[in-house]
Amino acid sequence: MSTSHSEPKHPYHLVDPSPWPIIGALCAGLMFGGGVLYMHGGPLWLIAPGFLGVLTVMALWWRDVIREGEFQGHHTPVVQIGLRYGMALFIASEVMFFAAFFWAFFTSSLFPVGGVWPPKGIHPFDPWDIPFLNTLILLTSGTTVTWAHHALLENNRKGLIQGLGITILLGISFTSLQAYEYSHAAFGFKGGIYPSTFFMATGFHGAHVIIGTCFLTVNFFRALAGHFKPDHHFGFEAAAWYWHFVDVVWLFLFVCIYWWGGSGAVGAG
Repeated sequence: MSTSHSEPKHPYHLVDPSPWPIIGALCAGLMFGGGVLYMHGGPLWLIAPGFLGVLTVMALWWRDVIREGEFQGHHTPVVQIGLRYGMALFIASEVMFFAAFFWAFFTSSLFPVGGVWPPKGIHPFDPWDIPFLNTLILLTSGTTVTWAHHALLENNRKGLIQGLGITILLGISFTSLQAYEYSHAAFGFKGGIYPSTFFMATGFHGAHVIIGTCFLTVNFFRALAGHFKPDHHFGFEAAAWYWHFVDVVWLFLFVCIYWWGGSGAVGAG
């Protein structure tokens, strides 16, 4: 009798009180505060406590959500609809986030101070060198994550794991090439409006690639553990949506900032 009274009478999930939102916010504030101090001459280690705290919160929060959906049965079809709406709205907010960076770049490039864009003394990257290679890498990764999704729908776990593994390797390759590109830039972040808008837009996209790679890595280990079913895999679906969003943003970055935005000057070679 007591068991029947304790069972939920509705398909919704009332989330238990969690400490991770407030702890995550405090750790993020600590990390960015350390970053600001570092930019003003402080030691680099000031970023480490907040960064480690954010990673810890991510791991523990993901653990709780995985338990809710995979083992406790709280992610019913009705709850999954809400999760999909939430992920769609999150990606929409990310679109507006990048729209602000594109707005700054176009405002500066269409109405440049001095009438020249890129500004004199700025030698932008050749878009058909590393940027084009990174474009091919991200487009290929979009194909492999779609392959993994279709394998999951067909209950082909081997294909799911292979597709996820290749996608993760491609994401790491993209990040490595972008780091190499930054290290060989002919301009610095403080070199004016072009470097500022360039590094803000491409750098935040790079951060999103790193986050998406972490997201896919979690799903890779979940797949190895036997998680996900053809009709119950929102965790993977959300990661795939996010990765496709990262792909599309990069196409706009490549065309607008690398190709069109740097066409008025000699490439960096």
